[in-house]
Amino acid sequence: MAAARGARRLLSTSSLWLCCLLLLGRREPGAAAARSGSPPQSPGASIRTFTPFYFLVEPVDTLSVRGSSVILNCSAYSEPSPKIEWKKDGTFLNLVSDDRRQLLPDGSLFISNVVHSKHNKPDEGYYQCVATVESLGTIVSRTAKLTVAGLPRFASQPEPSSAYAGNNAVLNCEVNADLVSFVRWEQNRQPLLLDDRVIKLPSGTLVISNVTEGDEGLYRCVVESGGPPKYSDEAELKVLPDPEITSNLMFLKQPSSLVRVIGQSAVLPCVASGLPTPTIRWMKNEEALDTESSERLVLLAGGSLDISDVTEDDAGTYFCIADNGNETIEAQAELTVQAQPEFLKQPANIYAHESMDIVFECEVTGKPTPTVKWVKNGDMVIPSDYFKIVKEHNLQVLGLVKSDEGFYQCIAENDVGNTQAGAQLIILEHAPATTGPLPSAPRDVVASLVSTRFIKLTWRTPASDPHGDNLTYSVFYTKEGIARERVENTSHPGDMQVTIQNLMPATVYIFRVMAQNKHGSGESSAPLRVETQPEVQLPGPAPNIRAYASSPTSIIVTWETPLSGNGEIQNYKLYYMEKGTDKEQDVDVASHSYTINGLKKYTEYSFRVVAYNKHGPGVSTQDVAVRTLSDVPSAAPQNLSVEVRNSKSIVIHWQPPPLATQNGQITGYKIRYRKASRKSDVTETLVTGTQLSQLIEGLDRGTEYNFRVAALTVNGTGPATDWLSAETFESDLDETRVPEVPSSLHVRPLVTSIVVSWTPPENQNIVVRGYAIGYGIGSPHAQTIKVDYKQRYYTIENLDPSSHYVITLKAFNNVGEGIPLYESAVTRPHTVPDPTPMMPPVGVQASILSHDTIRITWADNSLPKHQKITDSRYYTVRWKTNIPANTKYKNANATTLNYLVTGLKPNTLYEFSVMVTKGRRSSTWSMTAHGTTFELVPTSPPKDVTVVSKEGKPRTIIVNWQPPSEANGKITGYIIYYSTDVNAEIHDWVIEPVVGNRLTHQIQELTLDTPYYFKIQARNSKGMGPMSEAVQFRTPKASGSAGKGSRLPDLGSDYKPPMSGSNSPHGSPTSPLDSNMLLVIIVSVGVITIVVVVIIAVFCTRRTTSHQKKKRAACKSVNGSHKYKGNSKDVKPPDLWIHHERLELKPIDKSPDPNPIMTDTPIPRNSQDITPVDNSMDSSIHQRRNSYRGHESEDSMSTLAGRRGMRPKMMMPFDSQPPQPVISAHPIHSLDNPHHHFHSSSLASPARSHLYHPGSPWPLGTSMSLSDRANSTESVRNTPSTDTMPASSSQTCCTDHQDPEGATSSSYLASSQEEDSGQSLPTAHVRPSHPLKSFAVPAIPPPGPPTYDPALPSTPLLSQQALNHHIHAVKTASIGTLGRSRPPMPVVVPSAPEVQETTRMLEDSESSSEPDELTKEMAHLEGLMKDLNAITTA
Repeated sequence: MAAARGARRLLSTSSLWLCCLLLLGRREPGAAAARSGSPPQSPGASIRTFTPFYFLVEPVDTLSVRGSSVILNCSAYSEPSPKIEWKKDGTFLNLVSDDRRQLLPDGSLFISNVVHSKHNKPDEGYYQCVATVESLGTIVSRTAKLTVAGLPRFASQPEPSSAYAGNNAVLNCEVNADLVSFVRWEQNRQPLLLDDRVIKLPSGTLVISNVTEGDEGLYRCVVESGGPPKYSDEAELKVLPDPEITSNLMFLKQPSSLVRVIGQSAVLPCVASGLPTPTIRWMKNEEALDTESSERLVLLAGGSLDISDVTEDDAGTYFCIADNGNETIEAQAELTVQAQPEFLKQPANIYAHESMDIVFECEVTGKPTPTVKWVKNGDMVIPSDYFKIVKEHNLQVLGLVKSDEGFYQCIAENDVGNTQAGAQLIILEHAPATTGPLPSAPRDVVASLVSTRFIKLTWRTPASDPHGDNLTYSVFYTKEGIARERVENTSHPGDMQVTIQNLMPATVYIFRVMAQNKHGSGESSAPLRVETQPEVQLPGPAPNIRAYASSPTSIIVTWETPLSGNGEIQNYKLYYMEKGTDKEQDVDVASHSYTINGLKKYTEYSFRVVAYNKHGPGVSTQDVAVRTLSDVPSAAPQNLSVEVRNSKSIVIHWQPPPLATQNGQITGYKIRYRKASRKSDVTETLVTGTQLSQLIEGLDRGTEYNFRVAALTVNGTGPATDWLSAETFESDLDETRVPEVPSSLHVRPLVTSIVVSWTPPENQNIVVRGYAIGYGIGSPHAQTIKVDYKQRYYTIENLDPSSHYVITLKAFNNVGEGIPLYESAVTRPHTVPDPTPMMPPVGVQASILSHDTIRITWADNSLPKHQKITDSRYYTVRWKTNIPANTKYKNANATTLNYLVTGLKPNTLYEFSVMVTKGRRSSTWSMTAHGTTFELVPTSPPKDVTVVSKEGKPRTIIVNWQPPSEANGKITGYIIYYSTDVNAEIHDWVIEPVVGNRLTHQIQELTLDTPYYFKIQARNSKGMGPMSEAVQFRTPKASGSAGKGSRLPDLGSDYKPPMSGSNSPHGSPTSPLDSNMLLVIIVSVGVITIVVVVIIAVFCTRRTTSHQKKKRAACKSVNGSHKYKGNSKDVKPPDLWIHHERLELKPIDKSPDPNPIMTDTPIPRNSQDITPVDNSMDSSIHQRRNSYRGHESEDSMSTLAGRRGMRPKMMMPFDSQPPQPVISAHPIHSLDNPHHHFHSSSLASPARSHLYHPGSPWPLGTSMSLSDRANSTESVRNTPSTDTMPASSSQTCCTDHQDPEGATSSSYLASSQEEDSGQSLPTAHVRPSHPLKSFAVPAIPPPGPPTYDPALPSTPLLSQQALNHHIHAVKTASIGTLGRSRPPMPVVVPSAPEVQETTRMLEDSESSSEPDELTKEMAHLEGLMKDLNAITTA
């Protein structure tokens, strides 16, 4: 009793434990399946376990021969023993009634007396072993291929050959690939013993290395494959004595690409011959192979490479290199290594309950990548809604049912082989409920949310458990009408809602819910029928779609409006596709029909239509198929050949036209033939059906006929082939045997060719259809050429010089080839004649394109007139420059008649010459052409900048420098920047322009004991170069001390140099002038000004003459330097003339500055006076800044010659943004000459800049002459004059008159008006902005008498320093930023004279001398200035 109670207690406990396990499994959504292993068991439990069921032995691929017996092994393990069956090519074999095939006791398949013939191959194929255990399931083995070797056929047979003693010999014997293992060799009809010197390659080829006399004899290969042996032709191997001369190196056998499986062996053949005897070495992927120390790599006889036990690392490109000391040759082959499929993860056994979802996992590897398929109980698993392939290879089964039980196998397969692995699925019954109450059915199950792809279900707790905190729920659902039910579990106890995903739209589903407690599952709720929402309201299919062909290349498709359009149909999309392809095309259609053109003729297409509304595409129609109409063939039949049968008949053979060009069913062929001598008499014959040959009889003997064939369809005749000729025999000949040997064979060797001639066989009664010529070095079988039977000679081309060739000639007919005739010849040695030189190119020209590019063009007299190059000639261009003198030539090749030479230095003279080369012939160098590259802005700053104090003049300094190392052109001037603040913006620095190529300059009137910083910028015709580094110089404290110049150290951005009291580089007027002296100066200046104005007015009125012409000029305001054509020396802009009688003096507004005349501060007082420039604009901006130019009137030559030293300082603030141009033009009677010259400069800056002038009490403008007469008539482009400064306006631009050389003209501005017009043009006035020292400013001279050193150019600040010069009383202008709010004022510019007139006027003015009146007036003005000096000194 106690034992029974213990057993019952144990049974109860184990059952409870099992129920809990199953319930837990059900609570995990989607994963409620137990993996491999046995579930816990207890006494009395009826839980099923996994049954071991697998294959012990599986069949393997087998090669057999006809008439032999084969065993395909198979054995499976299971309890009880399984039933074994066999499939061949997927079909079960009926072994009961089969006499030759029977099942052995262990399950193997025995096939006796294998049957194999050309038309009957019942035993060859794929075999599979199938094991079945009733009530358990079925498993299948891997598939095994049974191959039956066919009848022996020789693809190639041994050929007679010869080899020098000690060299290598190769005899080919190629048979069916499946019979290679049955090949053996015989020498003199005795079995040949193989050893290390004589080997048989895997292909069957025989290789003999280190040939000896004993190797001579007759060789043949034998195939023994079960039946009677099959022998190849015999071939004689001759061993030649060593000729003691070298022969060309050549391959007798080259390696070919191989594919091998891991573990197999690979042999890469490589055999070479030559004298001296070559050695063979191997490389793999550019690395030498060590065949001596490796165990897997072995060098076979002759040099072939044997790789045993191939691995993946052995894959790659192998190079066979043959070397005999004189030459080296190489060949290469690719070794591809494949791997059979292997399992990385095999499927595992699974326990599961009905309605659950499970996944069998399967991971495989192999090369090539294997494909995977699944088998259930021996049958292929077809993917569906419930059986899905996920993650490439895994099998997912949804909603398990009882019938899903069984064995599932994953079968992996690639080109190498296949393998399988299986697992068992067991569907468990639900455990019986334990003692205790079970929950009732959940209440009020409703679909609270219904969408197109998901449904949300909610319910209330069962009536038996109102709280339901510990209840879990399972929702079972299925499609209506489907028996397979799926389950979804709630996530947590107490949850009373579930969302079912991945549903289909517009589909009815049946739902029921069950609750579970600790005792088990309760009752199921009543089924709930819910239909998912349809997708958005899309159109239905278009009804009545029809398609019919309208021509051979077009089809018309029609349809009607969809019955359920769900709104307005916007358009239709017509899809069509050619049958047999997978590329579908589409076209948008707005109506209900469409004609598709451009289709292939007589080709079937399928069509379907999809309607679109605002929601998108609707339901597609069913496909309709139609074929385009047929047409005549568009191509002729292929491979036309003719064969003369006898003296009266010829057989014609052909193939149909290409399938794509038949354009319909071929109904027959039309044959036309004619006598070659009577081309107009054509005979036609028709061949119906698919016949591809025709015998033409009744022909004349010994007559040549022409034949052609055309294909027919129901639509007509297509194009015909070309005419093909054949000649009937003179008499009927015998073709029951091969022709006899040709009666003679003669060879005539040349250097790279051999002329072969022969005579036909003596027996003329046997048909000869042609001759086969074989030739090669040492062996006649390297190349074979077939010629027509009428031919009697042939030239073998492309041979090697000094080589021994063996030549064979055989006549052949339809029976075969006759007996060969042998001959040998040695080609002549190669002699290289001296090539005659070619003619050099002519007409070499250099076209300059830029500062670093020149195009060279030439002509070649050895070419035809059209100068078209049709051969492989090429040209060599060379070039050099003579600076420095030892420069080497540079070369480049070209295949056209021009070449673009780049990378040249700017402003450099180069010489060019060309030669032509064709093969081994070359010409001499052509005559040279010269070209100078264009200039470029300087790319380096001036060098060696030094600053020294002038002896005896402590307030005057001398700046010295050297030209830039990279001037890139003729230096036309320099600009010196100086400032007392090294950190100041560059537009706050004072500017000193220097014209020409001077390398020194002096600056006067600096403040004593003040540090100055200097930078220099070089300029050429292309613009400004970079600035030099800042050089520091401190002026001396007293007249006796001297300052020193030094390179500026890195002071940092915050460094502030010491400044004088007024922040002026020239120093403040701090001399002890009392107020009386100041009053005297002001009164004196005013008096002198009035006197000068009166003198100028009277003088200019007298000088008005009738020969004066009005001039008018135009200018362009540009960003950066002006660009012009040619050199600056070539540019001589015309002087522009303005009639002074048409001008009227305009007063200038008083400056708001309290003392504009006494202003002595060129550096701005505060930052508000200017518009700053971004400091980041470094050298690139400097190259474009401060470049301005004026034109000097020729009349002022004599005056300017005496005023070289007068150089006003000027300050040039820059504007970073282009302001509105403002014009201030004032007429003035020039003191230089009787004419008016208004010069406006163009400032090269990042933005358009404008000249400023300060307010002045004088109602005058100033003229500006910019050419320095030291440079003769050279015009200095974009450079401020060292003589005068403009006080006139900012620039305005017009383009009335252009420089004759294409250069940009300077603008001459004047605000003029007609005296009789009565209209007064307003004058634009500008407030003063940072003026430099005016010539009229009184200043205290340094102690001692006034002196002037003419050795250096200077900028005089005091007029009295130039006592021996004419005084040029002008007001200095500064360049700065204009007020942006001022609009531009109109300027009336008189028209300029014509170019010819201007040139004549310039010539006249150059020859004229200074008038006496001007001399007198200037002398009088000089006297006034002396008086002013005396007053100032006192």
